[in-house]
Amino acid sequence: MTMAFFNRKKPLKILFVATESAPFAKVGGLASVMHSLPNALVRLGHDARVMIPRYLSIDDKPFHLQMDFKGLSVPTGDEEGQKHLVCNVKRYDPIGGGAVTYFLENQEYYEQRANVYGYADDPVRWSLLCRGALEYVRMKGDWTPDVIVCSDWQTALIPNLLKTVYAKDPVLSKIASVLSIHNLYFQAMFDHRFVSEMDFDDGHSPVPGLSDPRISKVNWMRRGIMFADVINTVSPTYAREIMTKENGELLDELLRERKSVVSGILNGIDYSIWNPEEDSFIAVKYSQSKIEDRIKNKAVLQERFGLPVREDAFLVVAVGRLAKQKGFDLLAPVLPHLLDELPMQLIVVGEGDSEIMSFFHDLETKYPIQVATHLRHDSVLPHIVFAGADVIIVPSRFEPCGLTPMEAMRMGTIPIVRKTGGLADQVEDYHPSDHTGTGFLFEKFDSTSFMISFIRAFENFRDKEKWRSLQRRAMGKDFSWERSAKKYVDLFIRAIRSKDVF
Repeated sequence: MTMAFFNRKKPLKILFVATESAPFAKVGGLASVMHSLPNALVRLGHDARVMIPRYLSIDDKPFHLQMDFKGLSVPTGDEEGQKHLVCNVKRYDPIGGGAVTYFLENQEYYEQRANVYGYADDPVRWSLLCRGALEYVRMKGDWTPDVIVCSDWQTALIPNLLKTVYAKDPVLSKIASVLSIHNLYFQAMFDHRFVSEMDFDDGHSPVPGLSDPRISKVNWMRRGIMFADVINTVSPTYAREIMTKENGELLDELLRERKSVVSGILNGIDYSIWNPEEDSFIAVKYSQSKIEDRIKNKAVLQERFGLPVREDAFLVVAVGRLAKQKGFDLLAPVLPHLLDELPMQLIVVGEGDSEIMSFFHDLETKYPIQVATHLRHDSVLPHIVFAGADVIIVPSRFEPCGLTPMEAMRMGTIPIVRKTGGLADQVEDYHPSDHTGTGFLFEKFDSTSFMISFIRAFENFRDKEKWRSLQRRAMGKDFSWERSAKKYVDLFIRAIRSKDVF
């Protein structure tokens, strides 16, 4: 589709190719994005579809999967040995409308694997997904996307294949490509920081075949950045950060070269899930205009975790992956002091690094009437926690997007976050003098900066009228997927229009 024939008002046809998508296969946040964003695009009138592998855990019967293409012959790219792998493609059409999902079937690489990730031959599995998606589009013939969206390194070979192997294909050569970077740190199966000169992949060599050992030494992310028509990250600030030496993970120079096609769009959250007026998991429903009803959930939360029921207690929560990337090691030098000096309570929900989990466990032992933990993953508890807590702490080292503060604000919990990545785009620092802001930010990654921000939050918490006004502002922020989807439409149009001038 050339610039001359592209009609902006015409609904777009978009294919997302990814390793996971809720509710079929979910390991991390990517699965949520691959469910919510395509469906938001469909609600805007576009034809968005998703393709993922069909893993062992995905059962036909509950989803009524239908065979869409039987016997799809996928070229392996190998010069010797097996030249093709036979796959099937099944299809899920959601009842009541929504994004269609395709499942690439292959016994050896998908259907006999219980997990999504963690196999030695993952590069082969994802290379098959990239080639299989393109061959399906090429061979099926009845639906050709305007743009293909690749998510992270696992599908980042698609732009490379489109610009080389399929450069002269009458169907595929017309399709624009978008590389969506959720985390630049992950670039391939290996650690990109420790690559010998002999194994360095400059991205210019032909894509290795599936049985070629060199497929495991390809820097997929580098190639995606080199060949994609446009590149986006999951927040505007992260898009700027990855072009710096500090945060560019050795790809900053390449990203700066392609700066004109790099942008960031903040992820959204699902308002049908995060809605305090209808949330079935919380004790008392409330709204932005009836924020006073929320206080009853604070008592319920305190009771559930065995803490004294005190309305005046500064109820602080930490929710999610308890890892050093999330900055929780910053808390060790200051939390005991804060617990000693302030009328505060702390609830921790999540799992992660053993060292950080041990720290919170020991803190609970030392402060049994102030600290409570639930050190394992739980999908329901965050609803109950965010409906009753006063603040959430998110002191991340780096954060491409970070959904937790958006979920918390939607429920009226005020965030204390480090000003980095997507957190900087989500949270506006609170200024009581002019009644602006939605939370509390600190810039330097050190314990003192965190503590200053924490004490600022506590001091403002004591003024109940101003605090409720702050909660209302936070709840009123638009973090819907519809907001994000409109920006993605503009991105896709840019990809289509820029294709001829790549």
